[in-house]
Amino acid sequence: MQNLSHIEISEICNQLGNSYPKSIRKIFGGNIHETWQIEFENERFFLKRNIRKKEFLKFEEYCLRKLNDNIDSDNLIIPKVVSYLKVQEVELLLMDWIDMYNGDQKKLGKGLGEMHLQSNQYNPEKFGFPIEGFIGTNKQIEGWSNSWVECFINLRIKPQLSILGNNFIDFQIKNKIYEKIESELNKHKPINSLIHGDLWSGNIGIDHNGKGVIFDPASWWADHEVDLAMTRLFGGFNEEFYEEYNKIIPIKDSFEKRVIIYNFYHVLNHANMFGGSYFYQVQDYIRKIISL
Repeated sequence: MQNLSHIEISEICNQLGNSYPKSIRKIFGGNIHETWQIEFENERFFLKRNIRKKEFLKFEEYCLRKLNDNIDSDNLIIPKVVSYLKVQEVELLLMDWIDMYNGDQKKLGKGLGEMHLQSNQYNPEKFGFPIEGFIGTNKQIEGWSNSWVECFINLRIKPQLSILGNNFIDFQIKNKIYEKIESELNKHKPINSLIHGDLWSGNIGIDHNGKGVIFDPASWWADHEVDLAMTRLFGGFNEEFYEEYNKIIPIKDSFEKRVIIYNFYHVLNHANMFGGSYFYQVQDYIRKIISL
């Protein structure tokens, strides 16, 4: 474990206009960044630290600010950025501290639906994102497309398959995947929303007022169902979450097929990041997509 340097702590104090912290507590969890709770006399903050060469936290700051512009804070909370710092090539992202508890997910579901619907009212006419980002440690490339199908295939699926390599999936199989995705998504009218982008149970919580909390985003403008599909990938979201969400945006025909297509992106990403059993999951998803 690497401690915060004196220079880093000093820069944080300068940004806040505070003297030395009352306490600095290491928080364990996650495998990309180091995290701490920093407490001063009357306030606490959550700090993320990135020592990699890529600007992961700069992207996260951008996503958090954009998402915060599109929520109803009566139901959903997204950490507010206090400051983004770069100290000797080390990234530091300072956010408000949010206490989280176990609780019902009604406001989480309602708040996510409201965020998707509200952002759709102000969305660009194109799908994609204006800056390069990350999904885990892999790139989530920037760019725009007028077509949702072209955006999803060219900006998300093809880059992940490219990382995976031709030795794993041959050219003909890739073409079958693209054809099937195109065929299925052309039947669907997407709601273009600013999505969280990495919405699994490890990136959600409930605050003391029962409001939903979402964090660690990998946002882009996409079909709102991309977020909803990922909630099904690892579990952790209960029936009341989906009931409240679907009151805001009703479920559409053939959603189950699109769950497979949209989660293929995340399964590919996990295979590229972690390997192992995720390679078998990729093969399973390819069989499912081709047989849709």
